[in-house]
Amino acid sequence: MDDRLDWEKDGRDWPNRECSRFVSAGGLRWHVQQMGQGPVLLMLHGTGASTHSWRDFAPELAEHFTLIAPDMPGHGFTDSPAYDRMSLPGMAGFVGALMRELGVTPDLVLGHSAGAAILIQARLDGWIAPRAIISLNGALLPWRGVPGRIFSPAAKLFARNALASHYFAWRAKDRRMIQRLVDSTGSKLDPLGVDFYQSLIRSPAHVRASLSMMANWDLGLMEEGLPRLETPLFLVVGEEDSTVSPREARRVRRSFQPAAEIVALPGLGHLAHEERPREVADTVRRIAAQFGL
Repeated sequence: MDDRLDWEKDGRDWPNRECSRFVSAGGLRWHVQQMGQGPVLLMLHGTGASTHSWRDFAPELAEHFTLIAPDMPGHGFTDSPAYDRMSLPGMAGFVGALMRELGVTPDLVLGHSAGAAILIQARLDGWIAPRAIISLNGALLPWRGVPGRIFSPAAKLFARNALASHYFAWRAKDRRMIQRLVDSTGSKLDPLGVDFYQSLIRSPAHVRASLSMMANWDLGLMEEGLPRLETPLFLVVGEEDSTVSPREARRVRRSFQPAAEIVALPGLGHLAHEERPREVADTVRRIAAQFGL
């Protein structure tokens, strides 16, 4: 049985649907949203999210940029690749294939959470060459201590178990569980924002892709690669983020990228761009202006 989201049914009321199209690249059928005009800004969401997370944020930036925002492989309405290609280099390669198919060269890139790591890896691997990289609450370094020793093995176990994704999707019928999940990020979303996450997590295919991505994730590559990154890096950090500690940005700058600039967002959590889209968009515009964009 096909347990993926269906565009004609599940995507009927998708945010910014009028900007959506489907593109074949890298052996996958991608859901991509494109809007606006001006310098090209590529935006990648994080694990477990989709283009819905830019629903109010993207229109704020479309007045100044040509925005390109895909659902990442296996997420939302984009096809899933093979399990072992959901790695950091694998995902970076898929993004590179998509850019080639679209015939665009991003001037600026922004990644939320794991999306930031993918963009940095894509730059290190030569798939993209933006003027700057914006990491929004970026998950860039391996978890330390007990969580690091438990998280990856657990994700591998769940990703390989066909019943696990169906169980998590079944649990997502309980909206209270989704609300607790969102609240655990340190962000406060409106009811519609929570509804979209519930729609995603009720799809076993989306859950399976999220688990596969987490199971294949090796942020040790970031520790090796960050010192080689020559592209200006901006670490935009929600000070109330309880998913990726704000301390991690300081660790990135201290140990790996001393030239990186940290931009604090007081009062905002991991989903900062969904909480106050205009405020975070203003931050992006200020960064872009430093490069004449």
